[in-house]
Amino acid sequence: MSKFWSPFVKDLVPYVPGEQPKLTKLVKLNTNENPYGPSPKALAAMQAELNDNLRLYPDPNGDRLKQAVADYYGVQPEQVFVGNGSDEVLAHAFHGLFQHGRPLLFPDVTYSFYPVYCGLYGIPFEAIALDDAFQIRVEDYARPNGGIVFPNPNAPTGRLLPLEAVERLLQSSPDSVVLVDEAYIDFGGETAISLVDKYPNLLVAQTLSKSRSLAGLRVGIAVGHPDLIEALERIKNSFNSYPLDRMAIAGAAAAFEDRAWFEEICAKVAASREVVVAGLEALGFEVLPSAANFVFARHPQKDAAGLAAGLREQGVIVRHFKQARIAQFLRISIGTPEQNQALLDALKGL
Repeated sequence: MSKFWSPFVKDLVPYVPGEQPKLTKLVKLNTNENPYGPSPKALAAMQAELNDNLRLYPDPNGDRLKQAVADYYGVQPEQVFVGNGSDEVLAHAFHGLFQHGRPLLFPDVTYSFYPVYCGLYGIPFEAIALDDAFQIRVEDYARPNGGIVFPNPNAPTGRLLPLEAVERLLQSSPDSVVLVDEAYIDFGGETAISLVDKYPNLLVAQTLSKSRSLAGLRVGIAVGHPDLIEALERIKNSFNSYPLDRMAIAGAAAAFEDRAWFEEICAKVAASREVVVAGLEALGFEVLPSAANFVFARHPQKDAAGLAAGLREQGVIVRHFKQARIAQFLRISIGTPEQNQALLDALKGL
């Protein structure tokens, strides 16, 4: 602790991102990156921006990207917000929509950035326990609250909440913002963006890091009622008016425009997921149903921390969480068929 810190800094518990090892020749299945590259059209669009115009500021509104998102989802540009990764989008939503003095509700096993944001912005919260099958119970959220946020599919479990259940949750809290964090929705779920015109309290956040293979570009979006989007714009323009550079805007817009590449890559990942699930189950693992680009699995006779360490020794990295309820689970990202086979072969040896 330094005497120069603002007083609140000493009490912050920062988010710990997944490991990004410097070593090469690793089978890296720990951070849910897409094993396949971005759309060639997105790469070409970014390369076209490498010119003298880099001396100029980018469009602070990201209008080209907003229009591409609006066209893709059949909404209006004023219903779209764009930011520097979905984490920034989420941070602005916490800051601008959840500071009402009432507790924010989210699952007890979920994206671990949520309590970090609450600590940063002084937001009270309640962690609502998942059921014994690690599913969200919609009825548990029908209580007074200052907002609701959850990933769908949930992370790190991968379990999907059906769209009709999302709608029931929205109906139970009409006076609070419900933020659905859809980082993984494209691998097996149905987006809640179809509900934004019906529910003015719904905000849907997405990222281009997963299904569009652009984790290194840092682009996130939100879609919702224009009043919610205006709140995010006010926060953004009080924080950083230029969150996306010229290459990010061009590449992200092109990624939304290239539907064929996107659909092909998502289908390949989903097919590989089923192969991994079958392989893990053949080795005696219990695997939770997943609609994401990862699986969440535990072995009844093997310690998860020991398995993670053993895999690392063989050059395979997966994610292990120490949280009590899930300490015996491994979260395993879906890789290429070759990477997936390397994982299964390494596990057979353990």
